[in-house]
Amino acid sequence: MKDNKNTKTGKLSGVGVALITPFRKNGQVDFTSLEAIVHRCIDGGVDFLVLLGTTAEAPVLTDREKVAVCETVISFNNGRLPLVLGLGGNDTRAVLEKIKETQLDDFSYLLSVAPFYNKPGQKGLLEHFRLVANNSPIPVIAYNIPSRTGVNIEASTLVKIAEEAPNLVAVKEASGNIAQISDIIRSCPSNFSVLSGDDSMTFPLMCLGGDGVISTTANLLPKQMCNLVHLSQAGQWQESRRVHYQILNIMRLLFEQGNPAGVKAGLASMKLCENVLRLPLTKVNLDLYKRIEEKISALDL
Repeated sequence: MKDNKNTKTGKLSGVGVALITPFRKNGQVDFTSLEAIVHRCIDGGVDFLVLLGTTAEAPVLTDREKVAVCETVISFNNGRLPLVLGLGGNDTRAVLEKIKETQLDDFSYLLSVAPFYNKPGQKGLLEHFRLVANNSPIPVIAYNIPSRTGVNIEASTLVKIAEEAPNLVAVKEASGNIAQISDIIRSCPSNFSVLSGDDSMTFPLMCLGGDGVISTTANLLPKQMCNLVHLSQAGQWQESRRVHYQILNIMRLLFEQGNPAGVKAGLASMKLCENVLRLPLTKVNLDLYKRIEEKISALDL
């Protein structure tokens, strides 16, 4: 495990940014824009960087591109922030093999999504994550996002995994179920981190005793997302609530026509990258682009 400000305490917390993968107009990865966005996020105060997640369009990157993206971020980050690598799938054996094959020396955590499409039951989810956690040389964050995977990691299942596989140290929770999130925070071990996987749910999750967020919006608004979370951590709830409402509408707009289409539109409107996605994803329509652009302008960044 890397020695950094998050792992020293034994608990992951704060704001992680789920980095996009910028593309040029010719469809190739834009490494110059990627470095600029990483610089913007670090300068904005984020606590850790997340590579090759949903927001990165990882399913449409080649293995060679994934390696190049990781090498670029690792080099530019230069050990400043903890790095989290997205590595998951719906074939448990293949995930375990990929863990063995992947160079993880520069990463502090794995982010592993619940198996998708197969629709495993709770027993299957438990066994899958127990094996992933026990076979990973670095701590694992489970990613629960039923809207994409078709399965929900129930609170009781997650608690059992956390108790039986101590190397599973956190969850990125994007179920949208506030009761379930409450049960996880209340019942998981005290050193287990509960991170929001839904930007607009970050403030409610912090109020319940959560630990932070892995954020798409932080690509675009790193300072604002950090203010929201860091003020909450400091118990400054009135100020944190003010930031929440200040950026709530734009957080919603960024997901209105899917992720990362919304955040790429916002970044493009700020000239930070091209508004290019890889099929099957497509750009937001012109109406939404203009609404995102207007909200960003109103924030006077």
